[in-house]
Amino acid sequence: MKKHVLLALLIWAYSLNAQIKGSVTDPNGNPIPFVNIYIENTYFGTTSNEQGKYELVIPNSEKQPFHIIFQYLGYKTQKITITATQFPYYLDVKLQEENYNLKEVVVSSKDNPAHAIIRNAIAHKTKNSEKTARFTADFYSRGIFRLKNAPKKILGKEVGDFNGALDSTGSGILYLSETVSKITFEKPNKLKENIIASKISGNDNGFSYNTAQATSYDFYENNVEWGINMISPIADNAFFYYKFNLEGTFYDENNNLINKIKITPKRDAEPVFEGYLYIVEDSWAIYGMDLETKGYRMKEDFVNTMNIKQNFSYNKNNGIWAKNTQSIAFDAGAFGITFTGKFTYVYSNYEFKNAFDKKTFTREILRFEEKANLKDTTFWNRNRPVPLTEEESLDYIKKDSLQTLRKSQKYLDSLDLKRNKFGWSQIITGYSYSNSFKNWRINYDGILTSAQFNTVQGWNLSTGISYSKRDEKTRKFSVVGTQVTYGFAEEKWRATAYYNTRISSKNNSFFSLSGGSKTEQFNPNNPISDLINTVSTLFFKDNYAKFYEKNFIKTGYQQELINGLYLSTSLEYSERKPLQNTTDQTWFQKQKPYTSNNPLNPTVEGSIPFEKHNLIKFNLNSRINWGQKYLSRPDGKFNIPNSDYPTLWLGYEIGFAGNEDQWNYSLIMSRLFYEKTLGNKGTLALNLKAGKFFNAETISFADFKHFNGNQTRIGTSEAYLSVFNLMPYYQYSTNNQYFETHLEHNFEGYIMNKIPLLNKLKSTLVLGYHQLAIPDTKPYQEFTIGLDKLGFGKFKVLRLDYSRSYSGSHFNGDGIIIGLKFLNIIN
Repeated sequence: MKKHVLLALLIWAYSLNAQIKGSVTDPNGNPIPFVNIYIENTYFGTTSNEQGKYELVIPNSEKQPFHIIFQYLGYKTQKITITATQFPYYLDVKLQEENYNLKEVVVSSKDNPAHAIIRNAIAHKTKNSEKTARFTADFYSRGIFRLKNAPKKILGKEVGDFNGALDSTGSGILYLSETVSKITFEKPNKLKENIIASKISGNDNGFSYNTAQATSYDFYENNVEWGINMISPIADNAFFYYKFNLEGTFYDENNNLINKIKITPKRDAEPVFEGYLYIVEDSWAIYGMDLETKGYRMKEDFVNTMNIKQNFSYNKNNGIWAKNTQSIAFDAGAFGITFTGKFTYVYSNYEFKNAFDKKTFTREILRFEEKANLKDTTFWNRNRPVPLTEEESLDYIKKDSLQTLRKSQKYLDSLDLKRNKFGWSQIITGYSYSNSFKNWRINYDGILTSAQFNTVQGWNLSTGISYSKRDEKTRKFSVVGTQVTYGFAEEKWRATAYYNTRISSKNNSFFSLSGGSKTEQFNPNNPISDLINTVSTLFFKDNYAKFYEKNFIKTGYQQELINGLYLSTSLEYSERKPLQNTTDQTWFQKQKPYTSNNPLNPTVEGSIPFEKHNLIKFNLNSRINWGQKYLSRPDGKFNIPNSDYPTLWLGYEIGFAGNEDQWNYSLIMSRLFYEKTLGNKGTLALNLKAGKFFNAETISFADFKHFNGNQTRIGTSEAYLSVFNLMPYYQYSTNNQYFETHLEHNFEGYIMNKIPLLNKLKSTLVLGYHQLAIPDTKPYQEFTIGLDKLGFGKFKVLRLDYSRSYSGSHFNGDGIIIGLKFLNIIN
């Protein structure tokens, strides 16, 4: 027995130390990062870090001597044979620059030699892609974000040192993380990933977001998903987007002829790459790539450049070129602040499959093992295929030490003592009192930012106070608070109170309780915001927002019953009171009269839309996300919508126990939403809504179905998929049945990028159609054409649309809609 134990310990010790370590440099002794290093004819490999250092683990099954391949684009590949007597074995390698030769071809204007290579790569890409269509592999990822030149303050608020990340110059590592996982993959998008270890610098409870799901950039496909669909240099239509030039050829260690092709975009604004693509002669497989794109090509305005490098290794035993290393680097910024980031990925220990069992892939695409975020230094030193740089090692040491200090009660109390200082100006601006050690906070809203105006209350101010407590490990939280409002023209106080809590992050269950007195728009979706209504009223004397008073008590609960099926319910008792205008104050248009607060009779001041009444409302709603995928962590479940399927909502609402029977009713509702990316031709989105009232002939106007009109000509949403840009707010409100259609296609540059001069705007063309059908009225329709992502420099937060509306075939009118998307953030 002791002999077996000793043997097991020896084998374990061998596995810990069976490593080849060293550095890779150029002829001048400069370190070379991201060198592809692997054992010949295997898929055991690694890459060098930013300092050129590497560590290659030798699997127990490998027999000596070892043939180690060092491969880096632009340098001659080296194969070094090693017979090691002890481990770790140290090997420094110096790579020589590649000597490129041009094949003996006749170059003419009619026959570009690069074109023949690319055509062959396109013709063979399905065959080459199929070879790696199904596999299991070990996966490692590392991500790092750096910040440079951060200011001391932004908009008067201190930036701080980001928990010790930044130095005195405002520079440093903001984020450093790693994962080790096992993956199972089948093209095009079936994935199962089991994360064995996760590490975030300075966060011992952190779960890294570096996953294999975010790394599957497959250039054998026509489009490469990168926020938007980018065009692959070997897409079927690649010649429409790219120019190609053969810059040279060389032979690798297996005597394969490699072609170096320079990629140049034909039109700068298109979703395209530039750089170098390396293609293997005869098999026409990808050998490697070094490609770059610009942020504006991806419609990511704050990104300057994004670079991707991929290296493939060849295995003579199966004839497969497989991606074993990949890196992504970017730089971004604004206001003189610069962000840089880099992700490094290593694939190893491939096992290629002809097929998988039907039960292999489920909706759970990623799972963190229990205690995956608690692995010690010994584990990481043994399993990390890419050694840390000195900067990264120091960051872990520094931030892990700082975390211990900054999680202590003494430190958190001292921090709170500074933050919790009270100044008299905070009566206006707001104030927070925190206990960081116990994770609770008391927050006072202040009154400065809540000032608004409407014709019912006049100028009104709101303030509130709340108490919240959060559990970081379980992601549970609770918040209780109250909100008080005073209308100066109305001379009336109103107050509400609320309690919200997340019961479980495993099934995303929430409970809420609220009550009090408040003013509410007849359309509970608040189609006109407080800010826009204030401006519209005071400047133009257009008091579009109409209100009633609701005194209520309400409770609600929601939960995900099974994956993709959500259920929510609420019960509310309310007393509804009509309200009237109490002021005619305005800054301009003094001769123009205000409309009444009665949306049913806006020309008669003093009229009311309903009599005071009481009602109990019960709602039961479900949401079905077909095909929903998810990832599991010890602290909860995180859902990922499946773009291949629509989302369906079904709802039932009943109003009962009214003080008179005329207020009672029932309503069934449904909604279908679907969004689909159509290759590089943009995104099509569809939003359908339908409903039917029963026994609702005499119900209160507050319970009608109201539609999101827009008479201010100001848009605030990202997409107009639930709004009519020219419709009056309450003209089409109904207590019968309705069918609502919103259709929008955003070409995401597909058309605008090709139009001279207009492509300088770097905007996107959007076409839309909106329709509403209700009984006894001709269908209302709108047709829109617009430009999105307009703005200045990196700030593309504007949208401009031209809309035409019709009632049946009758032309109602047209107008320009100015989209101020940043107002959606403010509100």
